[in-house]
Amino acid sequence: MINCRNLTKTYLTGGVETHALKNISFSIEKGEFVSIIGPSGSGKSTLMHILGALDVPTSGEYFLDNHEVSKLNDDELSDLRKNKIGFVFQSFNLLPRTTVLRNVMLPLLYSGLSESEREKRARECLKYAGMEEGKFKNLSNQLSGGQMQRVAIARALINDPSIILADEPTGNLDTKTSHLVMEALKELNKKGHTIILITHEMDVANYADRIIHIRDGMIEKDEIKK
Repeated sequence: MINCRNLTKTYLTGGVETHALKNISFSIEKGEFVSIIGPSGSGKSTLMHILGALDVPTSGEYFLDNHEVSKLNDDELSDLRKNKIGFVFQSFNLLPRTTVLRNVMLPLLYSGLSESEREKRARECLKYAGMEEGKFKNLSNQLSGGQMQRVAIARALINDPSIILADEPTGNLDTKTSHLVMEALKELNKKGHTIILITHEMDVANYADRIIHIRDGMIEKDEIKK
């Protein structure tokens, strides 16, 4: 599904080059649950932006479903993000005074679907993400952190993406709630979704079946858990 070959990302600031990624190569198969872990400044956020089609590498190749993402223009990258990748962020990114249902329906606003069809799909995704039906009409700012993250997961699923890309999804949650959110992601993986998790916490990374360790812009270790 994903094939990265010699990815390099260099930033130029005030005439000084910073090498965020240095010739990184790896592949991820459909249906895998992979954690990418590293300390602050390791390059994992840069890699996440490239995998999420939010940025392009300075050099190297990134293939998703046999399409070379690194050669796409801005409009093509936007279509890829909309159709292939579901994002789950640390900060949830929900509209605060909008209902749970409306937050999940939002990505379908320009889909051409009727409102009733958009609501039907949103309800299905919320149930799929483990959200209680009694909370669907609540405003998002009336929810707990764990509930908000489940709404964010449901929103990520609404366009039936190939990949769920979760960037520090437990960063704003307590330990118990983090466990519930990670179990929800594991359940999605068991149902066939490819999950890529970006984290700096080893106990969170351990929910995945494979862990890619990144440091100083390079892959330090790529391990499959037994």
